[in-house]
Order: sequence, then structure tokens, then C-alpha cells
Amino acid sequence: MTRKKNPLVIKNRRIAKLATKALKNKFKVKPQRGYKYLKDLEIGKKFKTPTGMIGVLLDVNTNAKVRITDVPSIVEEEDKGYYLGRKTISSDTEVKEIKNG
Repeated sequence: MTRKKNPLVIKNRRIAKLATKALKNKFKVKPQRGYKYLKDLEIGKKFKTPTGMIGVLLDVNTNAKVRITDVPSIVEEEDKGYYLGRKTISSDTEVKEIKNG
């Protein structure tokens, strides 16, 4: 007499194998076409975010220290003071590098 295998045991093994494979092959994130991460820019370079803010990169570690020099025209005039100046934002922020010239 042979024993029939429990289908749940087989299913759990497949799930465990799939999870192990996913952890080995880590998910790789790339910025969209035409953009770079702030951490990939050189210090002192100008950039523009997808929302239209323009700034200069001052320092990069886990976070990036930037100086925002211009904000889009959709921001209310009384709110511009909040956006302008030195800010700390994620170094994984997607930006377009602005060429000097």
C-alpha cells in the first residue's frame, strides 16, 4: 500500500523554493529614461526634478543635501519661501541633469 502525498506539502515546498529564488535574484531599480539618481550626479551639478524644481547638489550620503534655486510657477507665491533654500531629500530622487551653457 502506498501513501498519497499531501498536496499542501508540495505547494509549501514550491512557495519556499520560489521565495528563496526571489531573494537571491534581487529586484534592481533603474531610473526612467533621461533621468539619473541624485546620488549619481557630481557635487555642484544643477538638476531639475520631474515636478519642475531646479537646484544644485551640495552633498550626498544616504540623503542628498541640495539648494533649491527655482520652483515651478504652479506653487503659490506665499509658499515659495518653503521650497527655496537648503533641503535634505532622498539620494534616490530621479532628476535630469542641467548642462551648463
